Parts: sequence; structure tokens; C-alpha cells
Amino acid sequence: MAPANLRSQRVFTFGKGKSEGNKNMKALLGGKGANLAEMASIGLSVPPGLTVSTEACHEYQEGGHELPAGLWEDMLEALCTVEEYMGSRLGDPSKPLLLSVRSGAAVSMPGMMDTVLNLGLNDEVVAGLAVKSGERFAYDSYRRFLDMFGNVVMGIPHSRFEEQLEALKTAKGVKDDTDLTAADLKDLVAQYKNVYIEAKGEQFPTDPSRQLYLAVIAVFDSWNSPRAKKYRSINRIEGLRGTAVNVQCMVFGNMGDSSGTGVLFTRNPSTGEKKLYGEFLVNAQGEDVVAGIRTPQDLGAMQECMPEPYSELAENCEILERHYKEMMDIEFTVQENRLWMLQCRTGKRTGQGAVKIAVDMVKEGLIDTPSAIKMVEPCHLDQLLHPQFEDPAAYKDKVIATGLPASPGAAVGQIVFTADDAEAWHAQGKAVILVRTETSPEDVGGMHAAEGILTARGGMTSHAAVVARGWGKCCVSGCSEIHVNDAAKVVVVGDKMIHEGDWLSLNGSTGEVILGRQPLAPPALSGDLGTFMSWVDETRQLKVMANADTPDDALAAINNGAQGIGLCRTEHMLRTYFSDHEVESIAVAGHCLQAFTNVLTGSFWYLTSTVPQFFSSDERIKAVREMIMAANSEQRQRALDLLLPYQKSDFEGIFRAMDGLPVTIRLLDPPLHEFLPEGNLEDIVGELASEIGIKEEEILKRVENLSEVNPMLGFRGCRLGISYPELTEMQVQAIFEAAISVSKQGIKVFPEIMVPLIGTPQEYEHQMSLIQKIAQKVFSELGTSISYKSGAMIEVPRAALIADEIAEQAEFFSFGTNDLTQMTFGYSRDDVGRFLPIYLSKGILQSDPFEVLDQKGVGQLIKVAVERGRRTRPDLKIGICGEHGGEPSSVAFFAQAGLDYVSCSPFRVPIARLAAAQVWWVDRGGRRTTAAAPRRGRPTSICSRRWALHVVNKITSVALPLATRISALESDVSTLRLPASSPTGSKRADPFSSYSRSSDIRPLLRRSDDLHLNDNATLSQRHQEGQPRCLRGIIEVILNLICITAANPRVYQILQCFCSCSYN
Repeated sequence: MAPANLRSQRVFTFGKGKSEGNKNMKALLGGKGANLAEMASIGLSVPPGLTVSTEACHEYQEGGHELPAGLWEDMLEALCTVEEYMGSRLGDPSKPLLLSVRSGAAVSMPGMMDTVLNLGLNDEVVAGLAVKSGERFAYDSYRRFLDMFGNVVMGIPHSRFEEQLEALKTAKGVKDDTDLTAADLKDLVAQYKNVYIEAKGEQFPTDPSRQLYLAVIAVFDSWNSPRAKKYRSINRIEGLRGTAVNVQCMVFGNMGDSSGTGVLFTRNPSTGEKKLYGEFLVNAQGEDVVAGIRTPQDLGAMQECMPEPYSELAENCEILERHYKEMMDIEFTVQENRLWMLQCRTGKRTGQGAVKIAVDMVKEGLIDTPSAIKMVEPCHLDQLLHPQFEDPAAYKDKVIATGLPASPGAAVGQIVFTADDAEAWHAQGKAVILVRTETSPEDVGGMHAAEGILTARGGMTSHAAVVARGWGKCCVSGCSEIHVNDAAKVVVVGDKMIHEGDWLSLNGSTGEVILGRQPLAPPALSGDLGTFMSWVDETRQLKVMANADTPDDALAAINNGAQGIGLCRTEHMLRTYFSDHEVESIAVAGHCLQAFTNVLTGSFWYLTSTVPQFFSSDERIKAVREMIMAANSEQRQRALDLLLPYQKSDFEGIFRAMDGLPVTIRLLDPPLHEFLPEGNLEDIVGELASEIGIKEEEILKRVENLSEVNPMLGFRGCRLGISYPELTEMQVQAIFEAAISVSKQGIKVFPEIMVPLIGTPQEYEHQMSLIQKIAQKVFSELGTSISYKSGAMIEVPRAALIADEIAEQAEFFSFGTNDLTQMTFGYSRDDVGRFLPIYLSKGILQSDPFEVLDQKGVGQLIKVAVERGRRTRPDLKIGICGEHGGEPSSVAFFAQAGLDYVSCSPFRVPIARLAAAQVWWVDRGGRRTTAAAPRRGRPTSICSRRWALHVVNKITSVALPLATRISALESDVSTLRLPASSPTGSKRADPFSSYSRSSDIRPLLRRSDDLHLNDNATLSQRHQEGQPRCLRGIIEVILNLICITAANPRVYQILQCFCSCSYN
């Protein structure tokens, strides 16, 4: 932040080793201005200049788009200082000073705002410049200035100038701009001047001071251009005062073969490798590289043709990395073998690059671990979870072109040719690839909507590449083999024509363009990520749990480092997940497993006699509907008795998966109508009558009774359990019976039962009394007990306000921020999409409140509930289980509000872990704001015991129960014979000799003898007693399953997923 005495200053100079600003003044000088000042102050060669502050821009916007009083005079005074530094003057033909005018906000917005180069040229000045630097250079600079000034300042479409250039090249029979002579360029300058008259009805302004005045206003105006506003909206850039304006002396990279321009990163932004990474163009200006007008050379070419400037550049990169303690993005120009540093900023990077750079810089001693944690953004981890191609070798014969690997990852989609089409198709749910000759800032909306971006022109630092890398979006640029015809909406590659809507795949890591749809697979995460996340977990205090409704979800949560389940939604267990055909296919596999009963029952000491049935047929949903349609409590109880074993087995699967970690189970929450069939009323009644054997008249009456005007605020949550106590009793009984069953197998169980939609203390008291009654009943019948907690879900605003009363009985709170947001705003989540985009576009809301927590409203309710709840019960455990639990800025708020944990989807757990760690460090100084308690909980890796348990649990939960239910398959399965590689034999054959499709499992088989246990000594003893041999047997069992189910791709995929459960 700027010192108080500088905040009123609006113009700051820099150059010749002096500067009035520094790198800490980004809010006032913008990122570009602050870093130019910093580079000048540490002695690097920076062209002198001046910066007009962001406050001046804000005053301009607020003052009716008029320059603030006195600002122009301040600029002219600062310009005199710059002229003294350079020994030249603006508008003086004998000593011409040319200027660049560039934008520069506090947050980098590449290409979103305007730039003008070569400002100060007119007919007199260009003649003087020609005497000093040659005619061709002078008039080439003049025509570029006329084009850029006309487009940026006067609003003349760039295409008007481009048409004149292309017509001249055609008339002269040349291909490249560089082939035009000085005389040709003089003619082009005259034609460009005519464009001003034709397009605007006025002459090009020849007064250099007037040019500067208009250019500064144009840059200020570009702050609120549609593309800039859209970019800020997409990237959630808020609270900025405007853009600064940097007016800097021009240095020229287009003065012959001893000149050039380039852009580089001090480390590879895609991989993080410590090596200069960038591009260079001989005899060119910077915009040629950044705008993608010409495809540049690799930076290594500069080392060969300009060794001395390259050596100085490499030294400057080292200086800047040590000074900023960051990977830097640098723009530079060489003018007649002299190096000039034009810009530096923190380099944008991919997720992979971010993690490696952070880890490497700690190892190099450049930064400490707190700095490394702050260096990686939560969105970087999100990128690491994006898919890659499943088998790159499989598509080699379909590669039709290769461009530059501008942004890594993989993308598959239907091609479109305009940004508008990309947004429109994306809105329809289609995956699209945006194909352009080159992208421009106007394309930003379509680029964001696309799965990937393909450009015919442009380099690794072109607009498309920089923006795509910032978003973690796959991009292939500079693909000169393709020819894009926007008008015909077709891409020509050799003799192939690819039309709009055709499918393409892009490999942004190799630059390959692949015909058709290629299968994607999750990325392989590097060892650096494990190192980085260990630092994260050592730092954070806030626990991170996961929302998980199935054993699969629970396993994914553990793999991603969750410390328990913060929300298990019991209603999700009551639905059908597979078609009848898939059920039958899995059942065949189940009978195959029964043939290996000696492996399953003889080796795995922890198997239970109750087999989980999470993946079930229609019986479960049928029982739910019978319960809903019941005319009296007796009928309802019969239906609940049918549901009890299903729920119990589901909970067993969850408890096994978590293996000692806490599990918070929410009692039934949604309205009952959600379990009824979809369709018109007549069809629903007919289906239910046929399904459960009740007269249509009775069903019709019951369905009509269930109908609600506003179901989300109606008969749901605890209101169901109070109206139908037997429903709560069944679920609680299933929880306790499952917990005791699993605990008898040596697995620790910590169930926490959560009552949803509490609005009064009396509602919670009613449900708690039922929970306690059933607990005593089950404990008495089974002769044992377990520890448990009961708590309230705080999602009704009234509950937050009377949290002190609810906490008298509740042992924990969990904020359901989805419903809390809905009820606080009065927005229906199902209907908000109709007006939310309008609210966002008009600035009424800054972000979607269902995605980013509303801290001023919903957040204040949370703070009130935390304060009042802990006033009553100081040890009250408090967490959050809504969608906001994985959103970084929301996680930061929850940590600061004093919550104990957040719970989010399994795949956002790493992001929440990082956000929780970052919130404990102040922005500067590396000092922890609160002393971190030693982190408790289990390691994030999965030991072999848990992994093996899950393999068995998954197989039995799918295959065995279904096999016993489908009697029609009995005779078919009885004829199955075991392959020779069965583990029942005394000699093991190579299981891969028979099952070629199971190659994914080979690494598991090879490593099965090396699995590490980290639970306790008892488990280590079991490991020594031969547990790995059991794992090998299970893997071979799975191979047999895959052989049998190979004919059904979806079943094969399910079972293959079982086999590849990660244990590390």
C-alpha cells in the first residue's frame, strides 16, 4: 500500500535508477507500474516513463469521463522529467521521443485493456526519425501507430487497416509485411490516413500532445469495456479502483537483425521446470509476439543470434526471481544489441507448474513453506484433477496436425468458430472446442465456455495461450497446418475438411490435434503434490470432511485426504442405481465370487455376515413408495421393516470405508414426492397401483395429499420424522445396528446423527428423544453399546438466531448453507437461474450466492449461531456441509468464524484443505495468525488393510446379494468353470495370460507384497502373517470377474474401478 503522503499524488515517474513508486504500490500504480518502478530502483535497464494512478482513473470514471482537474498538467510536468532523462522531446523532429501508452490494473488482465505504441509520430516527426533510423523503420513504425491509434483511440475497426495492408501486399506480389519497401510503406501510410476520413469523417490528429491526451482517455475508458468487465466477472476480480496508465519511452525491436523482442517465464509455467521458457522474434515489436500476429521462435534462438543481450537477460531473470521470490513473466526488447526490460509480473501457471515451482523453491531455500502454501492457488489444485487422455498411443494414427502445446491437459468437443457460438452451445450443455485463426480479447467469453482452444496463429505467449493457462484450460496454438474459414465454418487440414459440430480432441501437453472423440482418464498426480499437501496439512487447523452417500464416495473422500464424512444423505441410499440388465450381469459376477469362497472367508478376518447392498434393484424404491402410500401406521411399519436391512447394509459400507473416522448421518430430508415416479398424474397412479397393489383411487387421494405449493419449504426434514416417528426410528435403528456390527469386526465407528431443518428447540427435542430411545433398545438387544453424538442441522434462519437454545441439547451444529442461503435470500434454488444472470450482469450481485457464501447476510447468521451456540455449550462442535464447503473464499470465512470443519464433495477436498491452510497465514511476513494445534487424524494414504477391505466390500455389495436375488440366472451360472489361474489351486499362474483387458491391475499385483500398514502394531503383525497373499488372491478374483463381465462395458467399467482403488 502507498504511504499516506503519496495517496494524493496521481502521477509517478521512474527511470535512470530512480523511481517514485515500488512493488508494494500495486493498488495505486497497478501491477505494471509498480513493477516498472521496482525494476528501475534495483538498477535494471528500464525505459524511463511515468504512471498515472488508478485513483486518477476512478476520479475520471466518477467525474463523467472528464480528466480530473490538474491531472493533465501533472502529466506534462512528469513528461518533462522523462524528456530530460532521454535527451529528446515529444514532437521534436530533430530529437524525436516516441511513447507507449499501456494499461495496468492491480490484478493482471492480459489483453483485456488497450495499448498504443509509437505515439508521437506525424509527418514531420517521421521524417526526422527516418534520418536517424532509416526510412523503412520510420514508416513501418508510423503505419503501425496509425493502425493502433485508429483502432484503440478512434474506434475504427482493425480490419479496415488490415484490408489496405493485404491489398498492398497482393498488388506488390509479396507474402510478408517485411517484404514491403520503404516506398510501399509510405503509400500505406497515406492509405491509412484516408481510412480515418472515410471511417470518422475527420483527419488523423497530428499534434503529439493531443495524441497523448486522447490515448490516456482511451485507456481509462477500456477499464469498462465489455471484454474487460466480462474478464473480471469470470475471474471474480472485485474491489479495484480502475486501471493505471503507463506512459513509457519507446524502445524498438524492429530496427533490423540486431534488434528483437520477446516474452519469457523464469520457469516453465506448464511443468514448473527450472529453465527459461519463452519466445523471441527478430526485428519485431512486442505486440507481434503477444497478439500472435507472427509465430515466434523459441527463446534459445536468441542465445545464438544475440549472445550478449541473452546473457544479461538470464542474469536479470535470476535477480528478479531472488528479489520477488516468485516465478516471473517478463517482456523485453533488444534495440541494436541493447537489452531493455519492459515489464515483469508474477507469472501465471498451470496447476502442475504451480505445485512444482512451490516445492522446488522451498528446496532451493528461496522461500519457506508458508510462502509456498500461499503461492499455490486453490484453482491450481482443481486443474490437477482435470482429465488427461486415457491412452495417447491409441490415437496416433488420428493425429491430423500438431501445433504448440500452449496449455496442458486434454479437451474433447464439437468445434465452433466464434466466441458467441461457443457460449451458446455451452449453454445447451454441449462440449465445444473453439477454433480461431487467432484469438482476441473479444473472444474471452467463448474461450471460457470452451473445453479447449485451437488457433492457427500465435505462440506460447499469445493471448490464447496466456488466458488458457490462467484458467487451466487446454490450448493448442500456432497450428500452421490448419486453415480456418470462419465464413464457411470449416477447418481445412491437408485434404480433410472438418465442419462445425464435428468432434475434435486436443492434447495441450503435446500440441496434437486429433480427429474424433478420444476417451479421457483422470490425471496422474505427481510426488510434488504429496509433499506440498503434507505442508498444507501440517499448517491448517480447520478439519476437512466430505459429503459422501456411498462407500465409493467415502473411498474417494479418503483418497483425497478427508478426515471423515461431514454429510451422509440417507435419502440417496433409497434409490435405484442400475438397470435390470446391468443387475443381471453383476449377479453373474457374484456367483463367480461365491466359487472363491475360501479366499473371501478364509483369508479376510474382518468380513461380515451382513452383505451391503448399496447398488440395488427396484425393491428398495418399491419399499419406500409402499411407506409413502401407507394408509395407516401398520402398513407404514411393514414397509419400513423392508427398508431396514437396506439402510443397515448401506451404513455398514460407509462405516467400513471410513474405518475409524467420524461419520455424520443426516436423517431423511427431502419431500416424499421426490420418491414417486415421474410423469403425468395418470401414469404415476397406474404405475404405483401395479407396483404396490393398492387401488388407484386410494393412490390418487394419497398423491394429491402429498402435493405442495412450495415443497422446499414444506413437508420435509424433521417435519417428516415428527409426523412419522417410525421413519426416524427405522433409520436410527439401522445406524446403530450397522455401527455395532462393524465395531465387532475390530473397526472403530463414530456415528453422528444429524436432524435436518430444525427451526425450534422443541423439534430437536422430539427427534433426540427418539434417537435416545432407539439407542437404548438396540444396545440392550445386542448386549453392547457405542459412543455417538446427535446434533442439529442449522439451515433455517430462525435456528441460527436461537442457536443458544438449541445448543442446550444438541452436541454439534452443521450449517446447511444451501438451504440457509435459499431461506435468507428468499431465492428458490430451482428457479434462481431465471434471474441470477441478470443480477450478475447488472452488478446487483457480485457472485452466485449458492456458489460463493454471502458473508454479509448468510455469513452473519453463521457468526451469530456460532457465538450463541458456544455461549451455551463451549465445546460445541460446529461445521458446514453445504456446497460452500469447497469454495476457497467461503472456506476462509468459515475458518475465521471459528468453525471446526468444512465438508464438501470428495473431489473438492484437496482445494478445501489448501484454502484452510492459507487462511491461517497473514498475507505478508510468513507469520501464523493463530498458533496451530497439532493436527490429529489419520494419514491421507490408505493402508493395505483399508484398501483390501474396500475391495471385498465393493465386490460383495454389488455381486453377492444380487446373485442370490436373481434366481433365473442360477442354472446358467452353475455351469461356470474356474480358470486355471484361480487362487484356489496350489500353483498360481500369471492371471494376465488369460485376461488381456485387465492390464490396469498389473501394477497393483506387482505391488501387493509391498503394501505398507500404518494403523498400529497389530495390523503390522497381520501383514507379517500373510495378508498380502490374500490381497493377491482378491486381485486374481477380480480378474475372473472382469473376464465374465467384459461383454457389458458399463459393468466392466464398474468392476475395473473396484480393482483400481488407490491405496496411496
